[in-house]
This record gives sequence, C-alpha cells and structure tokens, in this order.
Amino acid sequence: MLTWLHDSTAGLLLLCALAIAVLLVLIIKVKLEPFIALLIAGFALALAAGLPVTEIVGTALSASDSVLEKGFGGILGHIAVIVGLGTVLGAILERSGGADVLVAKLTGLFGERGAPVAMGLTGLIFGIPVFFDIGIFVLAPLTYIAARRGGRSLALYALPMLAGLSMTHAFLPPHPGPTAAAGLLGVDLGWVILMGLVCGLPAFAAAGIAWPYVIGRRIHVEVPAEFVRDPQPPTGGDAGGGGVGGGGTAVAERTTAPVRLATVLGIVAVPLVLILGATFGTVTLEESRLLSVLTFLGNPAVALTVSVLLAFWLLGVRRGTTVAELGSVTAESLRPVGMILLVVGAGAFFGKVISATGVGAALADTMSDAGLPVILLAYLISCGLRLAQGSATVALVTTGGIVGPLVEGAGYSPAQLAVLAIAIASGSIIASHVNDGGFWIISRYFGMTVKQTLATWTVLETILSVVGFAMTAVVWAFL
Repeated sequence: MLTWLHDSTAGLLLLCALAIAVLLVLIIKVKLEPFIALLIAGFALALAAGLPVTEIVGTALSASDSVLEKGFGGILGHIAVIVGLGTVLGAILERSGGADVLVAKLTGLFGERGAPVAMGLTGLIFGIPVFFDIGIFVLAPLTYIAARRGGRSLALYALPMLAGLSMTHAFLPPHPGPTAAAGLLGVDLGWVILMGLVCGLPAFAAAGIAWPYVIGRRIHVEVPAEFVRDPQPPTGGDAGGGGVGGGGTAVAERTTAPVRLATVLGIVAVPLVLILGATFGTVTLEESRLLSVLTFLGNPAVALTVSVLLAFWLLGVRRGTTVAELGSVTAESLRPVGMILLVVGAGAFFGKVISATGVGAALADTMSDAGLPVILLAYLISCGLRLAQGSATVALVTTGGIVGPLVEGAGYSPAQLAVLAIAIASGSIIASHVNDGGFWIISRYFGMTVKQTLATWTVLETILSVVGFAMTAVVWAFL
C-alpha cells in the first residue's frame, strides 16, 4: 500500500489532494492561522510520501539543505526585502498626505461626474506601493467626502477605488502575492510588472469603471454618518477628511503645504521604471557598463531603496519631518509584515514538499494526458483555493508552489512564466465572500449589508478575476 502511494501517479496525486484537504480544513474549520496550517500540511505530506527525515528537516548539526530551510529561505530571500521596502514607501506616502492630494487633483481633472473614475485611478496609483487593507483605511474617508458632494450611492465611488487597490495588490509587485509567485515560478519581476499591467488594466476598466456605474444605480448605499466629518472646502489641492482607518490622521498631521502631485507620482513611478529598464536592457543591450548600471538599479531591492530614500527626503526631511519621526513611521509600518512573510514562507515550504515528493511531476504527466493547458490548470487551482479558504495571498502562494514543479525545466519563456503568474493571481481574487477578511472590512467601512456587499464587492472581484484571466489567455496565445 505504501509503495503504491509513494511510487504511482495516482498515489502521489491522492496524497497531494489529501494534504490540500487537510490544509483547507485547518484554515476553514479549525480556524488555524494559515502559517501553522501550511506547516502542518507540508510536514504531513512529506512524511506520508516517505521522504527521509533528514531531507525534510536536516540533522541536528546541519539543516541548510533541508526542504524546510530551502522552502522558507528561497522565497523569503527573494521577497522579504521587497515587501519591507514597499511597506515603508506606502507608509511615507500615507503620512505625507499624498493620497488626498492625489484625489483632489484627479477629481478636479475629471469633474464631479467623473469623480468615480478619479477614485478608481487613485486606488490604482496609490495601490502600487500600499497594501490593500491599508489603502482602504487611507482612502475610505475620501470616498465618503466624494459621495456626499456628489449626492449619489457610496458604492459608485468606493467600488472603483477598491478595484484599483485589488488589481495592484494581486497583479503587481512589490505586493507579496505576485512577488512570491514570481519567485516560485523563477521569473524576473520586470516581466511580472509588464504582464500585470497588460492583463490587469483591462480587468480594472471592466470591474472598476464599468461595473460601478451599473450597480451604483441599482444599490444605494448611504455614507455612514459616524465615519466622516463635514469637510472644509479643499484648498491648495487638499481634499482632506476624517474618519476611521488612519485617513484623517494622515491629513491632520500635515501642517505644511500639501505635497505636489508630480512628487507623489514620481516617487511611485521610480521603482517601476528602474525595474522595467533592467528587464528591457537585459533583452536588448549587449554586455556593457550601461547594462551593468541598469541591472544594478533595476534590482527590485535597489529600485525600492532609491524610491524610499526619495520619499524620505521629498516627503519627509524637506518638509520638516525629523529622521527620528521617519524612523518611528518605518517601525510602525513594518509590524504587520511579519505574519505576511511567515505565510508566504510556509506556502513556499508546502510547494517545496510537493516538488520533493514527485507530486508535481505526476501532476504534469496527468495534465499532459488530459490535454489541460497549464495556464487553465493554474487558474482553476487558484480559484478553488481562494473560494475555499478566502485569502488571496495563501491561494496565490500555494498555487505557485503546486504549479512551479510543472513548469520547471519545461522550456517556458520569461514572458510565458510571467503570464502564468498573472493567471494564478487572477484566480486568487475570484468571488471574495464571507470567509475573506477583506469582505468584512469593506462591509464595515462602507456601511453595506452582507447582501449588498455580495452584490457589489463579490461581483467586482469576480469580474476582475475573469477578465484578468481572459487577458492572460489572449496574451498566452500570442507567446
């Protein structure tokens, strides 16, 4: 019996299915932290598949070659610095008041009727360096103000902003999910950024622009009275606003002139431009000093360090903030990062176990026999994990760990691997519902009932997922 489980394709696939089932039960039913659940499922699969203990955890004298340390170390060495720097950059942009300046400028550009589009672009731009939930806390008070001024449903203003935040969080580095997927699939972040924009922007247009105008007419959501103060008219680009979640704090603390929109956009654009420059330089340039410079500056850690230093100076020191105050903001912003990194590391360990047991190779053979395209398989696995346990990051990282062994050594180009990462990302955001913490944050912050949240936010995420995957399928066909 054990020989059949360890050596046959059916046995290895059964072990993998049971391990994933254990993982989902621990997260959904037992309510265990995903970090612990991923470790338990990984250890259980490794032992059940007959891996030697020394291969799983090493020996008392050395564990550097173990599946455990390679799984954690490989991915965390790739993303820890990037996620940390991205978090710090987002915190500085938040505390400087860059978000409300961005809203004021975009609202002025698009006018009152185009305010929902302005809110969507705000979420899209501000979401690049800021985590999804932090973006909600910062931008929610500004949507309240826009909705009160416009006199229309809050959903019409909130949904575009949420779509922008969700798209960038799922599709673009330096967010943990796409960054981890890039590491698990072995593809350069520049390609992931490029394909994330190519596939994500049409999805954002459908979910964040078209859908809110449809549902905003049918579902009227009042601005929660307790969440907003009567704002002063904006002056000098200050859209201001109080309320929960930190948005009001960021505005209240700003006593100097508002930052310039060009400064905010420039700081956000710097790491993207540097990373893409290195990617295209590698493809188009011969070995030279210029290529060396582009490669160094385009390393994601270096690019984000440059952006953070610019933010420290332009949004901090130059505007009267002391280095000690910047240090305090940095320390505070990094506190939530630990659990994110632990979940990502545990997900990578789980994927490493799948690779070591040979499940990946068995799954590849089965997929080949069934004729199921790898991009569709990746999307469906990611969708299933998202629907079952709620977390987009867990779904993305776990799917990356499962799919990684399938594409290893299969001759896929960097562009194809990046598209595959975006397909996984698309599946990881489908149909947010009651098992997703983000669902309840949105319901609470925007005063919607469960039924309203399902009809607005859940559908939005599904549109974002389906259109994003459709775009990856189109791009995949041309590669």
